[in-house]
Amino acid sequence: MMNSKEVVKATLQFKYPDRLAVDFPPEYGTDFKFINMRANPDYRPSKGKDEWNAVWDNIGISKLGEVKEFPLKSWDDFESMHIPDVTEDRRWEGVKENIENHKDKFTMGVGISIYERVHFLRGLENTWIDIYENTDYLCQLIDILTDMNVHIVERFASYGVDSLIFADDWGLQNSLMISPDKWREIWKPRYKRIYKAAHDNNMYTILHSCGDIRSILDDLIDAGLDCIQMDQQQNMGLEYLGKYKDRITFFCPVDIQNIFVKGSLDEIRRYCHTMFHALGSKKGGFMAKWYSDPVGAGHRREAIDVMCQEFLKISADVFGHSIVKY
Repeated sequence: MMNSKEVVKATLQFKYPDRLAVDFPPEYGTDFKFINMRANPDYRPSKGKDEWNAVWDNIGISKLGEVKEFPLKSWDDFESMHIPDVTEDRRWEGVKENIENHKDKFTMGVGISIYERVHFLRGLENTWIDIYENTDYLCQLIDILTDMNVHIVERFASYGVDSLIFADDWGLQNSLMISPDKWREIWKPRYKRIYKAAHDNNMYTILHSCGDIRSILDDLIDAGLDCIQMDQQQNMGLEYLGKYKDRITFFCPVDIQNIFVKGSLDEIRRYCHTMFHALGSKKGGFMAKWYSDPVGAGHRREAIDVMCQEFLKISADVFGHSIVKY
């Protein structure tokens, strides 16, 4: 049988893995290992100040906080803004050893967001204004983040990491946050540069992005994205997303916003089957996962169990094997 690394690579390449690739809680098993720098500048604390001097707060039960004080309130402060140095050796201590301890896993090196980090620094409204009124400054900032990712790719590649992943939530409930044309003008070339660096270093590309991103899925594929990790699908529709079957790999739990919270256990079971057959097939293109902050998202333990068990049943039925627990 294929090991975890081989299963995931076969899935991404549509080359008939011998089972479903999954990322589940420890009792069900995972094929993946996240590899992070010892100190990633994109770290987002629930409370307190991050490396860029953004101040975060969290008053709920979610692991995620939100920025309450933005460090780059004015572009007048751009030249004096603190920019973390990702080339520092201290950030990479222990990374090689971490990879060597998980040789059979598919490793995902964590990069830096190039949209979310911008609005963590500027604020969301200012970022949207910058698209039209301060384009040059905005592009300079995104280029800094892009350069950081290219270095991260090259450093991870030197250790043998399999892929690059970072998060940029681009969607509202029923549309992109910004004009798709402005996304293509400003952000697409930067994604393309990062993804080319990854492919040039034999790494796959994975992006977490939630919300309605239908208007840029073609562009992300054109830019070099191999795998989209989306925790919501129902606001776009599985039928629509199924148009991208065989063009990109989907890495998803059952929709965390709707059916996972509101659906019965039988509805969750049925959704597992519908999603797998809409987005993947025996030759690959779909990987199942769980949402790792179930308390913050309001997920029931029995729902998590049902989802994991049903995907493992699908793996056994479709591929003839399910994951070995480890």
